[in-house]
Amino acid sequence: MGGCANAPLTANPEPVCAALAGRTILPAAIGLPSGAATIDTAVLVAASEQVVAERGPTPAATITPAMPVHCKVLGRIAPLNGDAPPIHFQVNLPVHWNGRSVQYGGGGFNGVLITGTALVPAARFEQPAPLMRGYVTYGTDSGHQNKPGEPPQAFALHPEALENFAHASYKKVRDVAVAIMQSAYGKRPDKLYFVGSSEGGREGLTMAQRYPRDFDGILSRVPVLNWTGLQHAGLRDGLALVGDGWLRPAQVKFVHDAVLASCDAADGLADGIISDPVRCRNRLNMDSLRCLTSTSPHCLNDAQVKAIRTLHSRLSFDFDLANGVRDYPGRGPSGEGTPAAGPTGGWQAWWTGNAAPAFPPVQANGIAWFYGAGAIQYFYARDPNLDVRKYNPQDHLPRIRQVSALMDATNPDLTEFRQRGGKLIMLENMGDYAQSPYAGIGYFQSVVKRMGESRVEDFFKLYTAPGVDHVGTGAPGNAELFPALVDWVENGRAPGGLAVVEQEAKPPFRVTRARPLCEWPKWPRYRRGDVNAAESFECVD
Repeated sequence: MGGCANAPLTANPEPVCAALAGRTILPAAIGLPSGAATIDTAVLVAASEQVVAERGPTPAATITPAMPVHCKVLGRIAPLNGDAPPIHFQVNLPVHWNGRSVQYGGGGFNGVLITGTALVPAARFEQPAPLMRGYVTYGTDSGHQNKPGEPPQAFALHPEALENFAHASYKKVRDVAVAIMQSAYGKRPDKLYFVGSSEGGREGLTMAQRYPRDFDGILSRVPVLNWTGLQHAGLRDGLALVGDGWLRPAQVKFVHDAVLASCDAADGLADGIISDPVRCRNRLNMDSLRCLTSTSPHCLNDAQVKAIRTLHSRLSFDFDLANGVRDYPGRGPSGEGTPAAGPTGGWQAWWTGNAAPAFPPVQANGIAWFYGAGAIQYFYARDPNLDVRKYNPQDHLPRIRQVSALMDATNPDLTEFRQRGGKLIMLENMGDYAQSPYAGIGYFQSVVKRMGESRVEDFFKLYTAPGVDHVGTGAPGNAELFPALVDWVENGRAPGGLAVVEQEAKPPFRVTRARPLCEWPKWPRYRRGDVNAAESFECVD
């Protein structure tokens, strides 16, 4: 397996790239009912050097990786129904192709075009992006574009746009990208990979479950896989903050410090990282933080204690969601006070915000409230003017089940994906408050229960990173997971001995501390030696 030295694009880059513009990929080439795909532009892009910005919404987002000479293809897939939005896509064709491809997943409610030119999820900052390594890369807006002044969930009122967001757009774009590769290089890719984080992580699991023959390897980081449970939990947890329940930033720090005092040293090292958050739950005594006033930053009132217990508790449904799921796990403890900067950082970014939940949500609210309340209105109640305080799931059961069947990536039967030779790596960050890492852990356990531990072991790995926030901040969160996935797929070497590192987000991307990346249910315990070195820790049950 390797490059295509005599491929048309490699031999004659400029004319072959330019000739792609205006081409049509007929619906017959797409494995779902679809309109035709049209290539709007195809432009040969010169090689570029890496650029690192001063600031960005996440550390990884400050890094624009170096790019090789490549043909940048932009296009759209026509809808089946004329009033539905098209599916936009970008495909990047390196002049020197290694015969492989990588599809990038999206984030949030999508609505922006994923370019396929960024670092892969959880990548070490000095790693070349896949395009630089010779992979064809591609992404999509999932079939809708965000509009100024309109909630990002509004597209869900259109059935075709919702189905595209749920699963169909990623399959359609995958098939269109394969057809474009065939035109540009004269052959289909030898191996196909999918990488995604958060919503993109859900998309990766969706591909393994719905389209098990389409990808050889999938990397799913912090996936919002129990999507229906998450949105309802976001509503519940936000409502718990209304009135006296809201915690001010100083009180968030107070709780964070109390959690560290109870649990930090339990792994043999007081370093600001809760290595075993599962046992930490049993050590915490929220009553010890209680006082009679909510104005002090050094204690909590009854409503605030209740709000935290709500966040930590399981949300149970008295009806089945897709695949028989009936609950959503609680979030925490650990990472409560991870500094908020952009859409990152513990409670203040995701849960409490800088102001108590408003009706409708405002910019100062936590992201989970903004997402959850909006999803309830547009996905489930289908009423943009709904007062979410009056929402009752029992009033919307048929719609909840319909959306759950579309959106939730919780099917534990990955038999066909495994039989085809597919490999799956999932990473959960244990300080995540955008979604519960225990949802991914629960899914992994359901796959083991369904398929058997020995079968799961040979194709599915679950890793956990203690103390790390949803986007990779707060503790060591970067690892060479994508190279490990490729090695597993192509050489049969299962991942092992991986380390997770914390790095400065500027050249030379110095590693400040590292830990072993442990397979669930193991966690890293300090033994001896340099407290910032991975080899000073061991993974223990």
